[in-house]
Amino acid sequence: MSFHSIYRHGFARVAACVAVSCVADPAANATAIIETATACHKQSVATAVFPELCLCGYAIEDLVMQDPLLDAVERGLTRIRAASAELMTVLIVGAPLRHGARIYNCAVVIHRGRILGVVPKTYLPTYREFYETRHFASGAGMTGLEITIGDAGAPFGVDLLFEADDVPGLTIGVEICEDMWIPVTPGSELALAGATVLANLSGSPITIGRALSRDLLSRSCSARCLAAYVYAAAGIGESTTDLAWDGQTTVFENGVLLAEGERFRQDGQITIADIDLDLLRQERSLMSTFDDNRRQKGAGAYRKIVYSLRPPMTDIGFARTVERFPFVPSDQSRLDQDCYEAYNIQVAGLVQRLRAIGTKRVVIGVSGGLDSTHALIVAAKAIDLLGLPRSNILAYTLPGFATGSESKANAVALMQALQVSASELDIRPAATQMLRDLDHPAGRGEPVYDITFENVQAGLRTDYLFRLANYRGGIVIGTGDLSELALGWCTYGVGDQMAHYNVNAGVPKTLIQHLIRWVIATGQFDDEVARTLSAILSSEISPELVPVQAGETPQSTEAAVGPYELQDFNLFYTLRFGFRPSKIAFLAWHAWNDVAKGEWPAAFPADRRKAYPLADIRRWLEVFLRRFFAFSQFKRSAMPNGPKVSAGGSLSPRGDWRAPSDASAAAWLEDLERNVPSA
Repeated sequence: MSFHSIYRHGFARVAACVAVSCVADPAANATAIIETATACHKQSVATAVFPELCLCGYAIEDLVMQDPLLDAVERGLTRIRAASAELMTVLIVGAPLRHGARIYNCAVVIHRGRILGVVPKTYLPTYREFYETRHFASGAGMTGLEITIGDAGAPFGVDLLFEADDVPGLTIGVEICEDMWIPVTPGSELALAGATVLANLSGSPITIGRALSRDLLSRSCSARCLAAYVYAAAGIGESTTDLAWDGQTTVFENGVLLAEGERFRQDGQITIADIDLDLLRQERSLMSTFDDNRRQKGAGAYRKIVYSLRPPMTDIGFARTVERFPFVPSDQSRLDQDCYEAYNIQVAGLVQRLRAIGTKRVVIGVSGGLDSTHALIVAAKAIDLLGLPRSNILAYTLPGFATGSESKANAVALMQALQVSASELDIRPAATQMLRDLDHPAGRGEPVYDITFENVQAGLRTDYLFRLANYRGGIVIGTGDLSELALGWCTYGVGDQMAHYNVNAGVPKTLIQHLIRWVIATGQFDDEVARTLSAILSSEISPELVPVQAGETPQSTEAAVGPYELQDFNLFYTLRFGFRPSKIAFLAWHAWNDVAKGEWPAAFPADRRKAYPLADIRRWLEVFLRRFFAFSQFKRSAMPNGPKVSAGGSLSPRGDWRAPSDASAAAWLEDLERNVPSA
């Protein structure tokens, strides 16, 4: 199976379909459904959901009780069944069917020439414009039964699940329209019984505001049930005697809208999305209360109807939006909301810590880089909320052997603009003395710039800050971010890994620049502060520990550990979902292979927009795996307190991530080696 096949990486393609309806004409409707089903097959759709009663039309009133119409419905289903023989797509169509002495509003599940099963509607609305109990019987309590349609027998009842034996995690449960509008839905029970894809065949005539209600219910069900929810409502061609129809189609997954179709369309449509079955499985595994609910409520006895999908093994494209920056939404309104919440989470965390310990001063090192800049403006807002003077922020610039003039000037300008207590403490004399005491060549003036040379500087900065906090009666505010903790890009112990409280510990590197932009845009501080923040945003990320000669390129963090935009991508899908490296590489390639494809955050500079080939993605993913799993956990196991910020997770050993410090990365590296091509 190709690396680029979605079915290799735990995805399945679903479709919400609306064909042009012909009122009370099952033969014409069957033809339209077959045409739509064939189009779905050509697009490698695994499951296609059609509207309620689409074989005859929803609003045909008493005609549904006429034998000629019901006979024509059965003939239409027989045609669809025969036409499906060469199609891979599971078809879920709505039809009125006779069973015993009554007529039932049913969903008929058809695949490769078989009727896999028939699910009757449970909850029949009989209020306002609805009068379903006049025509139909409820399927409530109907289990373990069989039905005959034409010359084909099939399972009949509300106890059916449809499971693909060759696509792990693809299990379909079906409910019909009103079934989702009640407090405890059939879909909820189906999800507890194992359904990962919930199909809703809906009639649902449109009135003002009803589309929003459908979206709310579909989104909510997909979130609560940790499932995909495929919704198709009746549309063009339905009777408008007393009602109208908009043909709404949506696909939700775990509370997220993946795709929606055009409403009030004047022809048929197929709304396609690739759902992530691995994600749903992982979410159900991680959220232990989901299974607790199943065991307490009792999932009931469901019949599993097993079928073989036989999906394609080739590249069929990817019908799913993958954000380049999973911690940074490209939608501006969502990003603004995220930044508002993130900034205030950080501020609230620090305010509570200072109140709890009765300390009125904070000590912080300011380099002029993004992380310390952001930590300083968090501290400034916290001190303001506590009603304390900003002079209680003791801010230090601590120049070393490679401190750049631009970053130092930015640090000084920011401290002055914020009116904090600003000081400079040159660490070079102490660092030189320590290097001499260690008998290090750099202590004798030799240009040996190894890890010891770097960490002497990083350690001294932290040492000074802690002693200053002792002396001045404050606490040290940490500035290192979530991305650095993931990669272990920090100096352990007496170094930037340690603080009394780290406000940035839950903030990924790729989000910090947007937080600073939000602070500027929303006027959290005056214009002078805003101008300095803007200057800092344009600077290169560098630890500034290794001296360079004139004309040489300054030390670059990303040259050593990889682009943070890729490493944050890798972190998100590792930490939040536990995905295989091969799947992360697949997602990263779709997110990053083309600069022109997809949306970028609005304020992201055009000259910094990059694309990455698969070889680069694989290379930096390997770096991530080695550093995250096999190297840096000991630093995270001893990390200081700080608030969780992102739903993507934190790395606190007291929170989202608990792992041994002496683990091996072999299993993750093996998956990368076996399943991700090098080019």
